[in-house]
Amino acid sequence: MAVVVDVTSFITASNASKEAYKTANLLKTLSVNALIMGDAGVGKKSLAKYILPDASIIDASEFDEILLTLKSSREIIISNLENSPNIKRIFDSISKNNTRVIATSNSSFSSEYTDELFSVKFSIPSLDERLEDISPLVEKFVHEASVLFGGDKNFSMDDFRPNLSQNSNSLRRQVMINYLLDDIKDVELMDIIQNYLFDKLGSNSDYRNFLYLYEVPLIRAGLNKFKSQLQLSDRLGLNRNTLRKKISENEKYIKG
Repeated sequence: MAVVVDVTSFITASNASKEAYKTANLLKTLSVNALIMGDAGVGKKSLAKYILPDASIIDASEFDEILLTLKSSREIIISNLENSPNIKRIFDSISKNNTRVIATSNSSFSSEYTDELFSVKFSIPSLDERLEDISPLVEKFVHEASVLFGGDKNFSMDDFRPNLSQNSNSLRRQVMINYLLDDIKDVELMDIIQNYLFDKLGSNSDYRNFLYLYEVPLIRAGLNKFKSQLQLSDRLGLNRNTLRKKISENEKYIKG
């Protein structure tokens, strides 16, 4: 199935992004096949669509659809090339039909056919290697959130630690959630938790099993605000040993 990708902007604040964008601009003027490599969320599809704005983007796992498109189209974008169940047949079809292809793959992908088929191969580094891109990406996602949820574009970067585990994918999700929760009412928050728990309840120890949903946010917020377990235990009215025990029990969430 072809997918829709937002290509209105590719952030180029870092040198690595500028180089990738420069290569993409060069490929717009050429009629060669190219492979864009990188982890999920680094912008591979955006650049591929920038190079071939009229081409369909089809995941490599959609084998039959790709073969059909290669016969009927002059150009195609194949995403996640590593997902193909039969790379050789796809490569043979590309050569036979003389279709121009921009493909994307993860960083570890390799095949004996890539050098033969792709005249240009380049990689887009992960966001943790392009730190200059983070702030403008956050601004972009905040704008998206303001359009989606309404309200102004104010977003506090204080104590904001960007989640780069999936590059822009995880960062976008984080910004959206933070924006949505920024002025959320307690009743709305309880509704969210209620909906989350509805299908998960059913054992005889659910109260204990889900108590962390209350305790972890309270402890994490308190540690961030008061900066010490001593102050937090005093503000919460807890014995210090009790607080230490709760932190230890929820260590994977509190230190995560």
